[in-house]
Amino acid sequence: MTRAVDDVSLSVATGEFFSMLGPSGSGKTTCLRLIAGFEAPDSGEVFLEGRNVSSVPPNERDVNTVFQDYALFPHMDVLTNVAYGLRVRGVSAPERTQRAREALAMVKLEGFGERRPGQLSGGQKQRVALARALVNRPRVLLLDEPLGALDLKLREEMQIELKGLQRRLGITFVYVTHDQGEALSMSDRVAVFNQGRIEQLAPPRELYDRPGTPFVARFVGSSNVIEGEFASRLTGNAQAFAVRAEQIVALAAGAPLPDAHVEYRGALLDVQFHGATNRWQVQGEGMVIAAEPRGAAAPEAGSQVRIAWPRAAMVLLAAEPRR
Repeated sequence: MTRAVDDVSLSVATGEFFSMLGPSGSGKTTCLRLIAGFEAPDSGEVFLEGRNVSSVPPNERDVNTVFQDYALFPHMDVLTNVAYGLRVRGVSAPERTQRAREALAMVKLEGFGERRPGQLSGGQKQRVALARALVNRPRVLLLDEPLGALDLKLREEMQIELKGLQRRLGITFVYVTHDQGEALSMSDRVAVFNQGRIEQLAPPRELYDRPGTPFVARFVGSSNVIEGEFASRLTGNAQAFAVRAEQIVALAAGAPLPDAHVEYRGALLDVQFHGATNRWQVQGEGMVIAAEPRGAAAPEAGSQVRIAWPRAAMVLLAAEPRR
């Protein structure tokens, strides 16, 4: 039997924007479904504001969920879609219409109430799904990869709006994503999932600057993870360490090594354009990626190069947890 979630324990503060980040199959969506009540835990308990809701059905939990596919009713107009949850709860027609209009105003869709979902763009459908969840005034809003179907530009715009909306409303957001950019830009704290367990739980800057394990270092920001004999010589033991590509500098032939730096030599296999930087792939005792300024001249592929990084930039990593 496969364990989708294995001994996970976490708490989310009231009013926090909390993200669960990880690759597909890492257990993050299962955790969200446990909170929502769509799945029941084999062991352990789920608490909402101090109340044990482990056996409480989804419709009796003070949470709402926004899904990636939006799940809008195509035969209903936008206003009716947003008000649907209130109708199920028995709220009167005048009140649910008023609250639905207020929810649409929150997501900047005033005047869209009479349209059908088929007349909306992807971003507008996402806003309607948000309004439909918010109209019930939940204590906790659960978001399962809600921006995954949007193009990059729209996704970035929605990240800004989501965070602004969460701050204005003060609602607790629990957000599931495999996109590190979303998690780092919006969250107060992030739990990094891997194979059903939490590898590290910390604020975004700490995750980026001080990854705890090789998996986190590679997944969040794509650090270089240095292992083996080379790592042993530099750290005095067999412990691996991480160093960010942007902290690595190229050294000209014959140039002195800067103080408190580590030198690395190897063959330049490739140079990749990444907008503001070029990524150098340097093969020595292992593969090291260096992010060099866009205007810096790069040697020919196959040339021997020298790169270096500050010793202070080396982050020691714990061994990967046993599975």
